[in-house]
Amino acid sequence: MRVEYAEISLIGSRERNEDRVAVAVAEEAALLLVADGMGGHADGARAAELTQKTLIEAFWHTPLPAFDPIGFLHLTLGAAHEAVVSYGRDRPMEQRPRATCAVCLVQRGNAYWSHVGDSRVYLIRGGAIVARTRDHSHVENLLREGVIVPAQAAAHPMRNFVESCIGGETLLPQMSTSGRRKLEPGDVLLACTDGLWGSLKDEDVAASFATTDIALAKQLGGLAKRAVEANGASSDNTSAVVMRWLGP
Repeated sequence: MRVEYAEISLIGSRERNEDRVAVAVAEEAALLLVADGMGGHADGARAAELTQKTLIEAFWHTPLPAFDPIGFLHLTLGAAHEAVVSYGRDRPMEQRPRATCAVCLVQRGNAYWSHVGDSRVYLIRGGAIVARTRDHSHVENLLREGVIVPAQAAAHPMRNFVESCIGGETLLPQMSTSGRRKLEPGDVLLACTDGLWGSLKDEDVAASFATTDIALAKQLGGLAKRAVEANGASSDNTSAVVMRWLGP
């Protein structure tokens, strides 16, 4: 498996960075993930760390390529949720740590992804978006129902209201998992937190990876910097991992 990958996590204008990112690459498979600790709850960074740790350990302890990649994503996200719930179990509900997460598994020339909350996965081909996740958020529901249009979403007063997350309630959160996505040489997979995509158009995100003549790390760094600058004094932690599929 031939891939190029990079990761970045910028603090933005926040006092601390509660995002966590990771890339794990084995001979037969690779895993990309971002976890965004929810700043309105205690120990958001710890929730993101537990999510990251659970997913990475599960990847390295699973025979690769995974026999059931979709099942692997569902089970490991569930395990991450249970770990974060257990960590905050003795606290009042409103103080329990929480995080959003997006994770992508690549194997046998295919990609599979899953997410909880408003962290996203993009599949980019030739500088255009082939597919991306849909947020578990109030604004996304309004968009889906036709109540608002995309131009209204960025300024909506509830744009940061997430309706599903890892941690908090004991019951498993809403998870969305893709089917098998066949990759073509040059395809780019991007997993990112809302600090990256929140101030940018999807078209701008995709255009950042339109060429293979620039190192992936440089492309990602430029994109993250633009996101922080666009958000100005209110910029959030801005984190992403990216992988270019070069072939088997």
